[in-house]
Amino acid sequence: MTRLAWRVTLAILILGGPAACNRDASTATRGAPRVAFVMKTLNHPFFLDMQRGAQEAADRAGLQLVVQAAEREIDVEKQMQIIENLLQTGIKVLIVTPSGSREIASAIVKANRAEVPVILVDTRVDPKAAADNHLRIASFIGSDNYEGGRLAGEHLAKSTGGKAHVAVLEGIPGHETGDSRLRGFRDALQKHPGMSIVASQPANWERDQGFTVFQNMLQAHADIDALFACSDLMALGAVEAIAAAGRSGRIRVVGFDALDDARRAIAAGQMEASMAQSPRDMGRLAVEAAARLLKAEPVPPDQTVPIELVTKGS
Repeated sequence: MTRLAWRVTLAILILGGPAACNRDASTATRGAPRVAFVMKTLNHPFFLDMQRGAQEAADRAGLQLVVQAAEREIDVEKQMQIIENLLQTGIKVLIVTPSGSREIASAIVKANRAEVPVILVDTRVDPKAAADNHLRIASFIGSDNYEGGRLAGEHLAKSTGGKAHVAVLEGIPGHETGDSRLRGFRDALQKHPGMSIVASQPANWERDQGFTVFQNMLQAHADIDALFACSDLMALGAVEAIAAAGRSGRIRVVGFDALDDARRAIAAGQMEASMAQSPRDMGRLAVEAAARLLKAEPVPPDQTVPIELVTKGS
């Protein structure tokens, strides 16, 4: 074989390898029921972990799992388009983590009309939107976000001795997940008169917005000495803003999700704590529920996944 022929053969083998693997994978599930999992985004460790749990459960159940998501968590319209397109492909069950608690109602209506069972994960539908549209939801799987926010507030009050000037980084306004965490946090602080919220603004779940919004807060409120962020990405952005302002170690930061980066920040003393959820279990439970629905077996209408506070000591 000439040197040129060898190079051509080698290139074919390299390029053809992955395609062959993909063909084998599709053959293994060919003819199996197709379950769609539409997530908020796949650019977030939380949802990647959820996807892993879902895929493991789908492999065990012999299901075809189709996972799709918008690029940004706040892109509600894109998520709606994805759902509408998937409903036209003959999916048997729709699992979704709603980007918009109210907006998702119209997509669920279409799934209901198509007789495709719907499982919600992580975020509930707005109660009024659900009632107005007579939505049928087979099961909800997620954490108690209100309780998580309350525990975060209680911990921050305890760690500051019940006296602090608190800032809050909110999620997307009107989004059930962030709203519940915020409500729980505020209710906890009401029991501690020395804990005053001096600034509270959305940062839309994003790290860069967490940095920018909290940087502006620090400039407007020099007395801030505590922060609750409704997600770790926003908290980590705030940690960067604190460092840029030369105030590292002087502001207690509590986040939500206990991502790996947040755990490292807690270990390094850059964050005070974070609320740990179980996204992998959420994904697993959702697909297991889908498998039962396909067998016409009952599923629990509400499945709560435990949460816990992660601190440097724990």
